[in-house]
Amino acid sequence: MHRGLEMPIEILLVEDNPGDVRLIMEALGEGKMINHLTVAQDGVQALDLLRGVPPRQKPAHFELILLDLNLPRKNGREVLLELKHDPNLKHIPVIVFTSSEAEEDIRAAYAAHANCYVTKPVGFEQFMRAIRSMEDFWLTVARLPGGEAHGYRFNSNTTDRG
Repeated sequence: MHRGLEMPIEILLVEDNPGDVRLIMEALGEGKMINHLTVAQDGVQALDLLRGVPPRQKPAHFELILLDLNLPRKNGREVLLELKHDPNLKHIPVIVFTSSEAEEDIRAAYAAHANCYVTKPVGFEQFMRAIRSMEDFWLTVARLPGGEAHGYRFNSNTTDRG
């Protein structure tokens, strides 16, 4: 089944900074695609949402994850490793969106199978441009997984051309 452009893309934002959450929501809200954004404020909460840990019970479904590295309780590096080693979650593209410019963090993120690493710009306009660029690529150019995998149903963000 293919997704039409009018259907929302389910995005999990794992971010503990309320200011960054607000900016990301604003940038995505002005974008070309309809998005449904769920925010997890730490790594434990993110994994609980993805796995359906009580009281939620049923795992939430996301087509894209924006992940900060510097998080309370369980940091983004640990979350990324768990995601990419979980057969039910490893198909979800993960964009590491963090303030770290450290080569060690970049290498570690890609070694853990991050799909993309973006350093958060400091200025407002640059920050907004970075989010819009990610949205443009990941939600309109790149094709997200479609079909069923490991008991989860997820749809592609492309329109049916045939």
